[in-house]
Amino acid sequence: GVRDVLFLYEENRCSMTYMYEYPEYLKIKLPKKTARRYPAYELYLYGEGNYAEENKNLLLTGIPVLFLPGNAGSYKQVRSLGSIALRKAEDVDFKYHFNFFSVNFNEELVALYGGSLQRQTKFVHECIKVILKLYRDREFAPSSVAIVGHSMGGLVARALLTLKNFKPELINLLITQATPHVAPVMPLDKYLTDFYTAVNNHWILKAQDLRNLTTLSVAGGFRDYQVRSGLAFLPRLSQHDSALSVVSSAVPRAWASTDHLSIVWCKELILATIRAFFDLIDENTRQITEDPKKRMSVLNHHFVRHPAKMFEENPKAFTELTGAFMWITVKASKWTYSVYNDSDGKYFAFPLASHRKSYSHVYCENSMLDTSSWIYGCMNTNSSMCLEAADLSWRAELLPTTKVVMLKLQDYPSLSHIVIQVPPAVGNKYTLGCEFFEEDSRTVQLPVTHLFSFGLSSSKILLNSTGLLYNVQLQHFNQIYQAFKIYIESHCQSLKERKPSIYRLHIPWSHEDSIIVAKVPSLAEIAAKLHIAQPHNDNSLPELNIYSSPDCQYEVILKTSLLQVLGQIVRFHAGAFPVYIVSNILLTYGGQLSTLRSTGQCSDFSLELVRTAKPYKVEPLISIVVYLQGFNWFREIWESLSLPEVDAAVLSSQDAWFPLVSLIVFLFGTGIAYWSGIFFSTSLRLFSSLWLTLIRPTVLQKDKLITPRRLCGMISLALVSWTTCGAFAVLIIYLQYLFKPVHVFVTSVFHFQDSGHSKETSQNSSTHTVKAQSSMDSIPDATQFPSNSTTIAEAVNSLKMHITILNLFTWIVLLGLPSLIYWLKNLRYNVRLDPDPCRSTAIILICILEILMNSSAAEVKSSKLLKIAAKVPLPLSVAMLAFGQMHLYRVLHFVTFSLLLHVLCCIV
Repeated sequence: GVRDVLFLYEENRCSMTYMYEYPEYLKIKLPKKTARRYPAYELYLYGEGNYAEENKNLLLTGIPVLFLPGNAGSYKQVRSLGSIALRKAEDVDFKYHFNFFSVNFNEELVALYGGSLQRQTKFVHECIKVILKLYRDREFAPSSVAIVGHSMGGLVARALLTLKNFKPELINLLITQATPHVAPVMPLDKYLTDFYTAVNNHWILKAQDLRNLTTLSVAGGFRDYQVRSGLAFLPRLSQHDSALSVVSSAVPRAWASTDHLSIVWCKELILATIRAFFDLIDENTRQITEDPKKRMSVLNHHFVRHPAKMFEENPKAFTELTGAFMWITVKASKWTYSVYNDSDGKYFAFPLASHRKSYSHVYCENSMLDTSSWIYGCMNTNSSMCLEAADLSWRAELLPTTKVVMLKLQDYPSLSHIVIQVPPAVGNKYTLGCEFFEEDSRTVQLPVTHLFSFGLSSSKILLNSTGLLYNVQLQHFNQIYQAFKIYIESHCQSLKERKPSIYRLHIPWSHEDSIIVAKVPSLAEIAAKLHIAQPHNDNSLPELNIYSSPDCQYEVILKTSLLQVLGQIVRFHAGAFPVYIVSNILLTYGGQLSTLRSTGQCSDFSLELVRTAKPYKVEPLISIVVYLQGFNWFREIWESLSLPEVDAAVLSSQDAWFPLVSLIVFLFGTGIAYWSGIFFSTSLRLFSSLWLTLIRPTVLQKDKLITPRRLCGMISLALVSWTTCGAFAVLIIYLQYLFKPVHVFVTSVFHFQDSGHSKETSQNSSTHTVKAQSSMDSIPDATQFPSNSTTIAEAVNSLKMHITILNLFTWIVLLGLPSLIYWLKNLRYNVRLDPDPCRSTAIILICILEILMNSSAAEVKSSKLLKIAAKVPLPLSVAMLAFGQMHLYRVLHFVTFSLLLHVLCCIV
């Protein structure tokens, strides 16, 4: 599954964007107060060559666009947009042009640490004010700024509207690239999840205030494994007419999936964006239009359905068909025509009266990909020519190698003829085709194979193509965990050269189509899987549109792909993996405490994991709660107890959850926990071998839990946590703790071998060899020791306990690592991380680990609290899975609580 997500996707079909002149970034001077408050942030203006020289005095006359980089993103990523916009402005002799500004966020890791998101949002607000001031005395001064936000930059742009003193009219257009709008990819701290909640709630509650803001979200498709496309779809709101979400694979003239970084420079996508920008200009104000309807129609034109014509706001309803063209009447229901070096223009007229009774639709295609009109509808035709016609070219749709029109005859009762215009073509070679058909004859239903068929069974359909178009409807394909391989094999009767076939997987409830162009004859493979599950109020069916070659046979075979099903589970639930891994370790830890209480011996981590970490101990309870939350009475009781919402219930409402997923991810967590245990014990043996060769171990002795020296260490680390960064202090205590098991292991092995030598006279030498060997190859078992070696036996029990605690603690360190990296990057601006997601928890953990480091299993064994401490990890594991999947930072609190009980066992 991991391999499917990270490696098995389509090749990069994007072209690189290049600069024709050297790119320059002019730093904009900010007000002193702003510069002092945000020392790490800067604002730049992009320029190239002469244009950059002209703008050095900041006498700007263009249209301002602000680019916001994302997680660890650079302000220099604006160059693709800026450069192509400059070339486009040169094409129109600078009648209109754009000034591209970019914010330097110091490449902060905002996707992993949410503490600076609010700061970034406030800085962007200051930048907008500064930008608009630069145009204050110009003839066509702008009153708003357009924003392009990549990744988390798009979320920061949306967050502007949550600021108290922000005027919504300051931005009228927002384009986001691969921005996770729905939820954070890795919810590692409370600031991140709270920020998301605030932004999304504001956009839902204040939907009416956002009507003047047009938002476009472009997702990268399956190549982007960092931000899955489902997260990039804007929440569906009542103001549906001012927000649009598309996947790059469905964008006309791009038709390519992009990875998380290439979406910024993908030439095909950048061209679509810049063309849209120029079409959005109002000729009167020389700025982006204030009309929200025009903005949406431009975005739909360039990002959803391109009619292969230049955008026109109000196209003429009727056109006069002039020119000395020859008129030819075509009465056949199917017609194809090849054009090559035709010196005379022609009009082909198709009378509709004879076809209306037999056929429901007409379909036409044209492989000449220019932007001129080519298909018309006539209303007053005499036998010789058509005087006035409706331009039906606006109903066309552009595909990679052709432009197509499909019309339902019933929708055009007043039309008497359809006319195809073929202009003189000197040096051009292209083909046209039209056919009338009954919809039912071209629509075939194909039920998809069951999820548990594991690719062993398949659904097949054979299309004997006599036409130009087929629609294969995929029944029961509506969930994100379904994934299929569709094979389309084409066979043709003759070997003549044919136009390529186009296969489009069309998902009607979201703009996430994917298109493949295949030679004929050939075998093509399409991966069919969803970014978004079908909404409950939608009954439409996904379709496989086959734009076929006539006289060819097409065989469609559909199979469930187990690899891609696992890939979908990883894609949608990888963020929850740490929760499942820690849950397994916690269950094992509880099992070890239980064994210690009942037998007096601590069991081995791997053996205890196999015995204790069972999914049926935790999963059924969560499933029952999720089911009960469907009832109002249970929800009311739940809310009255002030309990947070169960994460599985939230995922279930997003159709991204089903019980089997939880089982698979739990077993994956068991596997990772098992191998992490093996890794720890192997590493321990290696370090111990090295230690034994270098240093002779000291005598095993019993230490006090708290000494003045340890108390000083504890206070010092607590101060480090409070004055710098909590994760840094946690890392120091973790590295300190790492040496404890090594020391215990070396000492116990050494004294075990020692005791073996002292008994050598009374024991068989072969037995001694086996014992000595086993003592180095694995963690010794306490029962191997002679009765007088109780100290060593206790040391081994302690060692096993320390390894489990270390395993748990490793995941705590890993989850806190992003805030540590953020702190290190910003150290020159501020020594103290503020806000710090793990400051207070770090101080508690330092005290706990300082005590546990010097504890032994003997103290725990004799504790009155051991019974409670052994039983608590199970409910904690259940709670962790219930409340931690979409809030990873809660894992830290659950683990801290269980370790706190362990400390109490050492004392009481």
